Amino acid sequence: MAGLEGMDQSRREAESAPARWVTTIDDELATKALDLYGNPATAEVRLLSRPESAATRPLTQNVVLRQWALGPQTAEHAVLLVSELVGNAVRHTGARAFGLRLLRRRGWIRVEVRDPSRGLPCLMPVHELDVSGRGLFLVDKLSDRWGVDLLPCGKTTWFEMRVPER
Repeated sequence: MAGLEGMDQSRREAESAPARWVTTIDDELATKALDLYGNPATAEVRLLSRPESAATRPLTQNVVLRQWALGPQTAEHAVLLVSELVGNAVRHTGARAFGLRLLRRRGWIRVEVRDPSRGLPCLMPVHELDVSGRGLFLVDKLSDRWGVDLLPCGKTTWFEMRVPER
């Protein structure tokens, strides 16, 4: 039995190691993204429209988890919803770049994605077997509110989530 207890303990240690490793990689990506693009919690950052939109995940995660000290589920939802709004901006607007801004006020966070298109996003019915078109459906279900503000040259698509007060 003593040998099996040792195996179990080392397996638990091995299972916990990747979580620390992933966090370290995420921290490094966030630091690089912040250095390269700026902090979306202090001013809008401009990102290139690419399908992968690689900088949005580490920027959002860093702000929500590290700067605002909100929980992992809030960060996970924020990252997912940002990726959906960014994906829509990349796929449907023809823009070369878009802006990302994260705001926090008492009890709320607000995420804004600004693009030069005045075309409005449309919440479509989603069916179980649909393989696309779920972005705004997710935004609608996971955020407390969302909307679009038309600008003279484009629009800002945004969502808000309730969070614990500071």
